[in-house]
Order: sequence, then structure tokens, then C-alpha cells
Amino acid sequence: MKQEIKYEEFKKIELKIATIKSAEDHPNADKLYVLKIDFGNEERRIVAGIKDHYRKEELIGKQIVIVANLEAAKLRGVESQGMLLAADNGKGKIVLLTPDKKIENGAEVK
Repeated sequence: MKQEIKYEEFKKIELKIATIKSAEDHPNADKLYVLKIDFGNEERRIVAGIKDHYRKEELIGKQIVIVANLEAAKLRGVESQGMLLAADNGKGKIVLLTPDKKIENGAEVK
């Protein structure tokens, strides 16, 4: 288990619901997609290492959970403006975290 954090630290993380609008192959990486997401009041680009687990067609229209206030970072030359959340079983299987019912983009995860 990782180091325990205080609740005040956890409260700094802004989790939101977003819908994937498009998924493209990353120009410089075999296992990455460049996703355009809509989370209510804006659209962003997220780079995600899920290419081995999802086809592009499966992703379009899927609602996901994102870390909205993560500092932007360049991944293999493409800026990622957030991070999606996924579960990893440690044996090579990754699944996206999604709401069990449709909800408005931008809804806060609490």
C-alpha cells in the first residue's frame, strides 16, 4: 500500500465526469491514444495508455472519470491536459472507471 495521505490532501483532487468525443493514435507512441474529452464547460486533450485494451470505436461516447486539476504534461511530444482513471489488476488487464448511469459532463465525483 502507498503512503497514507490526509483527507485535506485528497480534497485537492478534482474528479469530474467527461465524455470521450474522439480517439486518435498518438503520432509518436504505439500504446497511446490522444483523446478529446468534453467535461461540461470545456473540451480537453488527454493522452492515455489504453490502446492495448480498447479499440478507438469503443471509446467514442463513453463517459469516464478524470482528474481535472492535474498539471498538464507532455507525453511523447503531445500535451495531456488531465488524466483518466482506470483499474489495473496487475496481470495486464486495464478497465476504465465509468459511471453506472449517464450523468451530465462536468459532474463532480465525490
